[in-house]
Amino acid sequence: MKRKDFLKNAVAASAFTVLGVSALANASGTLKSYTNKNKGYNHLSNKERKTMNTVLHKADTRGHANHGWLRSRHTFSFANYHHPERMNFGALRVLNDDIVSESQGFGTHPHKDMEIVSIPLEGDLKHKDNMGNETIIKAGDIQVMSAGTGVMHSEYNNNPDQPVKFLQIWVFPNKQNVEPRYDQMTLNSADRRNKLQQVLSPNTDDAGVWVHQNAWFHMTRLDKDKTLTYQLKNPKNNGVYVFVLKGDVSINEQKLNERDGLGIWDIATLDFKADSDTELLLMEVPMQLNK
Repeated sequence: MKRKDFLKNAVAASAFTVLGVSALANASGTLKSYTNKNKGYNHLSNKERKTMNTVLHKADTRGHANHGWLRSRHTFSFANYHHPERMNFGALRVLNDDIVSESQGFGTHPHKDMEIVSIPLEGDLKHKDNMGNETIIKAGDIQVMSAGTGVMHSEYNNNPDQPVKFLQIWVFPNKQNVEPRYDQMTLNSADRRNKLQQVLSPNTDDAGVWVHQNAWFHMTRLDKDKTLTYQLKNPKNNGVYVFVLKGDVSINEQKLNERDGLGIWDIATLDFKADSDTELLLMEVPMQLNK
């Protein structure tokens, strides 16, 4: 599919209803209805293996798109992939696992009222927006854009000889119509070896980039048989979605493999044991959008 058609379909296919409350989420990241305070719990009816307060998304059950220039796996409904039981996990709306071909990419398109995070895994991604930013983000970097009142941007693979692989993550903000902003930073991957490295938070003076939401992201790289515990920053209101970048891990005794995802809520801590060398992304987000 051509890039222009892909973006057009992303807008058209994103109209959805969550728990009986209509909301329109389009490619610009706009929600026209925030009235459903429990919208984050739409995943409770997921019929995949789960316990009372978890939802498991195996890697091969994700949505799949192959547009030639773009190959993408969607954890949650996006563009032409619509799954009524996979709309979001609390404030976490989009988790796309993207591969963009050499020198190809997303042409200029709009976003509004969404916190958009990009994490390159391999290769270089070129970003350009109408705020005057024209930058390159590489593996080891993290990028955030608060779309707020509205922003236009493009993203292209900056490599002429290799694909770029990156995670595209959208988080519903806790404030609408904020002034658009852009930020990126380079992370020291050594800081996550057998420990948690915070890469995103709601605080401007904290480690990592910041967003307009009570959300915290951490990354870790665990050697086989290593263990660690994650303590939620806000266990009363938040849940955690764990995405396995590489390897195998057990989380509270639930075994996960590469590219699996596990969402869990109503807990204070998560216990991890690396069943092989593994890399993880932890996303702690509010389970209700008014929190």
